[in-house]
Amino acid sequence: MWKRGKSTGTTANRQCFSLVHQYIQRFNEVSGNKTAAIRKRSKTSGVIITQYLVNMPEGKSTPDFQCKPVAVTIEKGKLAVFKAVVTGDPKPDVSWRRAKGTLSDKEKFQTKYDESTEEHILEIHKVSVAETDTYKCFAANEYGKAVCTTTLTVTEASTNPADFRKLLKKSKVAADGESDEMFWDAMLKADRNDYERICSEFGVKDLHLILKKLDEKKKERSQNKRKQDDIIPYDENETEKHSLKSVGRTTNFSVDGLMQKDTELCKGDIQEANLRNAWLPQMDPEKFILPAEFKFSKVDFVIKIQEIKAEEREDALFECVLTHPLPNITWTGKGNILEDGEKYNLTMSDHKLIHRLLIKDCQMLDKGIYSAVVGNISCNAWLIVEADSNPAPGGERRPRKTTVARGAPTDIEKVAQEQQLKIQGEMEKLLAAVNAKYGAGHITDKLSLEELTLEELTLILSTGGKHSQVTGQDPKELTSENESSGYDEDEDATDQDKHTISPKQDQKPKDALDGESARLKDDIRCDETEDETESSTHMRRKRYAPPIEDLVVDPGVQFICGLTDVSAIINEIAELTCKLSSEDCEGVWFRDGKQIFQDESFSITKDGPIHKLVISKCTEEHSGKYRFEADGRKTEAIINVKDPPRFDLEDLSAFTEPKTVKVGHNAIFKLHFLGHKPIKIQWFREGEELQDDNNTRIEKSASHSRLLLSRCQRKDMGEIKIKLKNEHGFTEALSQLIVLDKPTPPLGPAEVTESSATCIEFRWRPPKDDGGSPVINYIMERQQVGRNTWKKIGEIPGVSSYRDTGVERGRKYCYRIRAVTAEGTSEVMETEEMQAGTLAFPGPPAPPKVVSAFDDCINLSWAPPSNTGGSRILGYILEKRKKGSNLWSVVNANDELIKEKKYAVKDVVAGMEYEFRVTAINLSGAGEFSSPSDFVFARDPKKPPGKVTGLKVTETSYNHLVLTWTKPEDKPGIQDEARGYFVEIRRADCIEWSRCNSTPIIMTSFSVKGLKSMDMYWVRVIAINDGGESEPEELPNYVLAMPSPDDPKPPGPVELEENVSGTVTVIWEPSPDEKRDDRLHYTVSKLDCTKRSWVTVADRLFNNKFTVCNIMHGREYHFRVYAKNDMGISAPSESPTWGVEKKKEKFLVSVPTMKDCDLRCAPSFIVPLKLHTAPKGYECYMSCAVKGNPKPRITWYRNHISLNTNTNYYISNTCGVCTMLILRVGPKDMGEYSVIAENSLGRDECSTILNVRGEKKIYWLYLQ
Repeated sequence: MWKRGKSTGTTANRQCFSLVHQYIQRFNEVSGNKTAAIRKRSKTSGVIITQYLVNMPEGKSTPDFQCKPVAVTIEKGKLAVFKAVVTGDPKPDVSWRRAKGTLSDKEKFQTKYDESTEEHILEIHKVSVAETDTYKCFAANEYGKAVCTTTLTVTEASTNPADFRKLLKKSKVAADGESDEMFWDAMLKADRNDYERICSEFGVKDLHLILKKLDEKKKERSQNKRKQDDIIPYDENETEKHSLKSVGRTTNFSVDGLMQKDTELCKGDIQEANLRNAWLPQMDPEKFILPAEFKFSKVDFVIKIQEIKAEEREDALFECVLTHPLPNITWTGKGNILEDGEKYNLTMSDHKLIHRLLIKDCQMLDKGIYSAVVGNISCNAWLIVEADSNPAPGGERRPRKTTVARGAPTDIEKVAQEQQLKIQGEMEKLLAAVNAKYGAGHITDKLSLEELTLEELTLILSTGGKHSQVTGQDPKELTSENESSGYDEDEDATDQDKHTISPKQDQKPKDALDGESARLKDDIRCDETEDETESSTHMRRKRYAPPIEDLVVDPGVQFICGLTDVSAIINEIAELTCKLSSEDCEGVWFRDGKQIFQDESFSITKDGPIHKLVISKCTEEHSGKYRFEADGRKTEAIINVKDPPRFDLEDLSAFTEPKTVKVGHNAIFKLHFLGHKPIKIQWFREGEELQDDNNTRIEKSASHSRLLLSRCQRKDMGEIKIKLKNEHGFTEALSQLIVLDKPTPPLGPAEVTESSATCIEFRWRPPKDDGGSPVINYIMERQQVGRNTWKKIGEIPGVSSYRDTGVERGRKYCYRIRAVTAEGTSEVMETEEMQAGTLAFPGPPAPPKVVSAFDDCINLSWAPPSNTGGSRILGYILEKRKKGSNLWSVVNANDELIKEKKYAVKDVVAGMEYEFRVTAINLSGAGEFSSPSDFVFARDPKKPPGKVTGLKVTETSYNHLVLTWTKPEDKPGIQDEARGYFVEIRRADCIEWSRCNSTPIIMTSFSVKGLKSMDMYWVRVIAINDGGESEPEELPNYVLAMPSPDDPKPPGPVELEENVSGTVTVIWEPSPDEKRDDRLHYTVSKLDCTKRSWVTVADRLFNNKFTVCNIMHGREYHFRVYAKNDMGISAPSESPTWGVEKKKEKFLVSVPTMKDCDLRCAPSFIVPLKLHTAPKGYECYMSCAVKGNPKPRITWYRNHISLNTNTNYYISNTCGVCTMLILRVGPKDMGEYSVIAENSLGRDECSTILNVRGEKKIYWLYLQ
């Protein structure tokens, strides 16, 4: 992988860009060309800035995004808004584009600019799925341009109440983002596109503050996870150091001694790869030219985990498939990281694409959200644990079964294999494309294919093989400048092909360009090895720059797929496999540095480009580090041979079969096992560990264990588990103990479901414990109350209900019931007395309700009677009667009972009015009739009337008003004739309408009374008929409860006074209507003699005085006062003329004399450095302020050693404010820090001391 770093060096005359930018700048200065397209970074993550000029004019700047648009996830049909704040001088022009379409629809896409907030806004109205896309915002001025991207995701509204995202709304997070672990857990696991949605669900408004804190939490979590990862500890003699850096951010971190196995990705690589994918699409399309068949492979989920519904005691299995092989992923449950153990089993497939989480023995406490996390990508699913729907009788526990997600692919292995083939195919295609397009020399002999990811190969292909078109500099000078500046060549690895070269540069000799780019390529790739004799405190590795002619070499054989670590079981087969890019290359295998030859233990095979090493029977001596070398390349892996406990397969197969014994008999469980000694043996029954007692005996030996359960009872049945554990692992086996016995008696009391004069029907509950066998039959006996003998009815099938038809009316009976199973007959259960019914008729049903009515049919429905008379309802009889008649006629015949509680009456005459009643019939006969229904016409439904027209107010007073309107028109088939009207009013300060008439009126006028004087009312009228109500017709304006007024009368005489110079106070007598109208007010107008139009100087005045300002002496003014109310405006009241003549004075101007001022001064510190004490591992930020003219040159020192070229310190100088940032403070950073400012007039110095807390404790632990 490429290492990335930062340059902190500063120069006096030019900005410090990347090394490639400096070369371009130097060439332009020599050639006289001052323009070049230089890509530089923005302080805002995800923003790319292109600078057109190398030397920017003073005070000018390129565009940049102070606040970039945030990704939006929104439901269909709503308004989506993107906002951006840009900076730059001159002010940039902002435009918007989308990736898969245009923004030409002005009604759908609207761009705005808010001057108050300086926000550029893109609004997308009524979004649909078609608007789901990537959107770009461009800001450009004459010195450069800036671009950033965002995404819009349109989703359908979810109606699933089990959607766990809706459950997140139950938690609210404060705006400062300091509370609620669920919020931070959801943000840390979610995709970047979901940040805004999660914040809205939790009620968080300050998204920028949350994103800042989220970055801090991600750093903490990344550091904690790296400590737990399987990495090789730091060795003092080993100076290899892998640097992981997030693209587009300003922070980087290093992991000492981190070993990356071949092509596998560690967690930091995952985040880097994903961020690269997010950055590359933002490149200029003209510079990012990539073949269509090559696409970026992003670490993501091919198949995500799905929701699982499991019952108690079952195992739940979550499965996911990745796009890239990973040695491990993070599983979390309810916010906690899960580890492999007795409760959870974390596994992965051999090709490391399928990862599984097995949750054993699910309980209600396990219910919640579980997540699979891969870097900054995650997927979530619910585990819903339900109560056992079919519990085993007698407390018996059924064997556990594994529940998987519903709807998951049945052949998940096939999907993973297809993905594996796809990855290998993409690697081969990309390598072939790089070699074909740019020649074999673009991949050096030290950089094998297995060390490149798909992103890096695609980047090489898209950026022209990492060539930087720079000339005009000697390679030795470049090398010396590079080493002396301390600049890390990988500063802009992601920006290496973003620079536009002027035509003059293109005319340089091709050989010079090729040599320069080849040297830069070699500088970017750091050496992977160093001399082991170098001191461990040497923190920087040397960079070698071989001659230009030696750089372009044949890449030779590459690794398509490298070795992976293997955990093998003793006495079983272990296999290591790798794949080369050539079928003709031979290789050599090594173990712990010694060459391996084929013998009885090792089998070495070659199948084309695939090389295999197979250990037929692993032993502990086979553990170690294995290496395969071919054509100068190598790949390594570790085989760890373990000897965990394991069972004999034949014994295990017999053990897992349920063991069935009868009550009082003994049960024996026995298993043989193998494994490294000592082995801890434990036996469990229903999760509780068994110990030796009177009924339990456990025998243990070195190779087997035996469990004896004496005199078993029904309570002893359940799950039997044996667990073996040693230092290499653990295993367990499950079985079931089933104890058979005769059933317990059936459960009472018996429930009578029907009691009539001819039969008794009742039911009971099955036995609580069936003894392990299902109930076959029930033995029934009956006794008539008062007699001593029991009559045997016989055996009935195993259904817990019985209908006895051989009873006499009014007699009482008792019954005996016994349950029969294969194990015997239960004890007897005797019922209470049951009486055969007498003649009991049902009560009346509810009155029938009219469902619908037509010319030839009326549909009715009713509710059953609350009293059934002790027997079931056999049916209903429905009767009808015409309005005005006393004769009821039966709708259905007596022998044709209505079985349902509804009926369609078709024997009706169109236009006639009917009412209906119904009676219920049971075994005793017909009951009482219900109350009659409402009268209904036999006619087709009517249409509601139309709206009234011509609504107006004809008269008003302080307590009433009169309305008139015109009857709506009758349109057959559209709107029928109106039969009446309702008048509704509401006060202006109320939102509810109230009806003035309780029954419809038939007149087209109405007087509304009871109004409150001078109140405002809204009025409307609704027409009504049998078909319903019309839409309301409302007056366009409110009505004031007062007599109809005319225009107000004008105010009285107007007088003018001057109390303060330059002002005039206008005073007038009130209008006569002021006392009657509390809404009357005044307006004052002014006429300047120098102008021809009247100007309103005051409005809505409720007093009789107003002071007019800005009165110029020497001018004449006239004033008018008007009275206004809701009805109109009065005639004006004129004022007398105001103004006197003023003599003009002579205007003199005194011009001050100008003196030259010398602004030069020696450097001096305005704000000195302060003392700093920082905890170990934290940031330390030092700052001071200096002034001086000419601008002083700033140099930082630690213990009198210059730090300006040290990349471990971030140094900047902005307008005299000098700052230095130490990302992670350590003991080596302690000491005296000083800043020296120098210019041609002098120098000044400022110093401070940095102390590090926790140093002594850390060293003491290290020495221990």
